[in-house]
Amino acid sequence: MSETAIGSRAEIQSSSRPNMSGGNKPLHVVLFFAVLIGALGFAAFSILRDMHSVGEGAVATVIYTRSLPPLVAVIWSGFWNFLGVALSTGAVAYSIVTLLPVELILQAGSGAGYAMIFALLIAAIVWNLVTWAFGIPNSSSHALVGSIMGVGLANQLMSPTGAATQGVDWGQVEKVFSALLFSPICGFVMAGLLLLVMKLLIRNKALYQAPKGDTPPPLWIRALLIFTCTGVSFSHGGNDGQKGMGLIMLILIGAAPTAYALNRAMPESAMPAFFQSSAEAEKIFLSHSPSPSTTLTAANAREIVGAGLRAKSVASPQTYDALAVLSNDISTSVKTYGSMKAVPAAAVPNVRTDMYLVADAIRVMGDAKDFTPTEKNALKSFQSELYHGTRFIPLWVKISVAIALGLGTMVGWKRIVVTVGEKIGKTHMTYAEGASAELVAMTTIGLAERYGLPVSTTHILSSGVAGTMAANGSGIQVATLRSMALARVTTLPAAMAIAGILYVLFRQIF
Repeated sequence: MSETAIGSRAEIQSSSRPNMSGGNKPLHVVLFFAVLIGALGFAAFSILRDMHSVGEGAVATVIYTRSLPPLVAVIWSGFWNFLGVALSTGAVAYSIVTLLPVELILQAGSGAGYAMIFALLIAAIVWNLVTWAFGIPNSSSHALVGSIMGVGLANQLMSPTGAATQGVDWGQVEKVFSALLFSPICGFVMAGLLLLVMKLLIRNKALYQAPKGDTPPPLWIRALLIFTCTGVSFSHGGNDGQKGMGLIMLILIGAAPTAYALNRAMPESAMPAFFQSSAEAEKIFLSHSPSPSTTLTAANAREIVGAGLRAKSVASPQTYDALAVLSNDISTSVKTYGSMKAVPAAAVPNVRTDMYLVADAIRVMGDAKDFTPTEKNALKSFQSELYHGTRFIPLWVKISVAIALGLGTMVGWKRIVVTVGEKIGKTHMTYAEGASAELVAMTTIGLAERYGLPVSTTHILSSGVAGTMAANGSGIQVATLRSMALARVTTLPAAMAIAGILYVLFRQIF
């Protein structure tokens, strides 16, 4: 083909093609990069702020007892933080998500869902900036819990009948706050008692002496301190990392409910057990409904169960009848498509709603006297299957949070290390004080993760150090503890107010 022909064809194509660069105005380019830089900046800022107040506390004891060089300690802690997040169960993440009532979670993808997402994110930005500007210590656990509570309460106030919807799950709030409140007290008391027991049983004087110069401690003490640092780092990753996962899952469920509302990674091999468990639950519910309705539709059943959950009363024949209908609807819907991953986008909202409602109803029933032990076990088994289908953390979310937490531990670690090592007690930390504080912190945080309870790693470890200092008669710097208490007192109501106000504003927009 000649050059003339090629040029002619190029001219024809150019003349018939739409103006692809017409929208690329300078203002559009500026806005694009402003949003991009703002998002990346906030992510980096959040990681730095969070890591100033968490993770690195675990390395303070091994650094101040000369058990490990600072750089080695930080890298070691970061690695175990990463593993803690990657191997976590997700129980803590969903204990935070379920602070909201089921009905608000089920509004994902609606105006309320988008308002919730933006309110939570912007509340976090605003509170981070305020605490940074005024130098107030920031508690990420309290801020996240407060923001979610603020959104829930605002949603309740905006409902047409006020009390017709539940703002927050107060039973779950009580559970979460018990953990947040008592874990630092437990850290203070138990670490102090452990130190006293160690002094009684272990008579080695080296254990109760401050390091001399840069000389590392005896080998067995050094091994103990490295072990406790490892345990705290791993436990911290498993607990604190899940708070980020919980927030990410709320955002994903709200922004893309058809993609993230159901666990499409459930293997087909798990389906027979799921169907069998569903059938058993349906039979149990029907057996407690004297006159099951043959005309009750799934839509009506959802209304009945939803009303029962709002009233915290699901122990009635009518509700059991509705739960039987929903259990059958879940099984039938999934069977129709063969597996959870094959459920089409159009069917996801109903399947997800049924699964959430039935699982939450079983939770609210608790130890209801209407059921035999065998029936309770069968219902709990069905609840576990439903949780497996709805309460999940995608692998990429785990890896992303794990990398952020692991790398974040290696950034800006000096301030918190100095705080834990120098600004809690009035004397230099001894080997026994460091080991006692970290043993208690490791155990407390690990148990909290096992039972799905969010706790503040910083507060537990710092309280443990303070407890050992008090028990040893070393003295405590009250100003530091007062600063930590200030964070606990101010963060919760401030986060609730900011998130609640933003939610109300965004509901008017969406």
